[in-house]
Amino acid sequence: MKYVNYLKDEHAAHMAMFNALEPLFPLISDVGIAMQNAIKNGGKILLMGNGGSAADSQHIAAEIVGRFKKERKGMPAIALTTDTSILTSVGNDYGYHYIFARQIEALCRPEDLVIGLTTSGNSANVVSAIEAANAIGATTVGLTGGTGGKLNELCTYNIVIPSSVTARIQEAHIFVGHSLCEILESA
Repeated sequence: MKYVNYLKDEHAAHMAMFNALEPLFPLISDVGIAMQNAIKNGGKILLMGNGGSAADSQHIAAEIVGRFKKERKGMPAIALTTDTSILTSVGNDYGYHYIFARQIEALCRPEDLVIGLTTSGNSANVVSAIEAANAIGATTVGLTGGTGGKLNELCTYNIVIPSSVTARIQEAHIFVGHSLCEILESA
């Protein structure tokens, strides 16, 4: 019983933030359609983030490649957070700032859609990768929070979660990720 009041407060904060997501539904729908178009046009989905956002990138990529709810053919998605040899060699040779941008340079094409997850919208390595994807002509998506940070100005679409609390933002990111997977599968 020691933490019951704490849990009630956290639950209330979680529910309040989720209730505030409804104005984002048209934007989330547009991103889902952009993902459908990328796949239809022979593109792939590239995802990246740091820490918990790295894990969310991998989670979303797995839902796209494997399946979310429907039995279907696999669809192309890559989490740029998973290859330790690339991450450490690029980090060592060029700097951590470039661990995702270098992969975008190597793997991204104009028909692709790139998703950068960063709770602040300001993670330097995600910002650099989005800039690289824009230079290639790919569609870029931010999954952010707070004010949306630098990704507001850089992304084709930036889904800004209405919270400045990292845990709440990450909880919403996985909801958005699952919603995008469902929209993608509906095609």
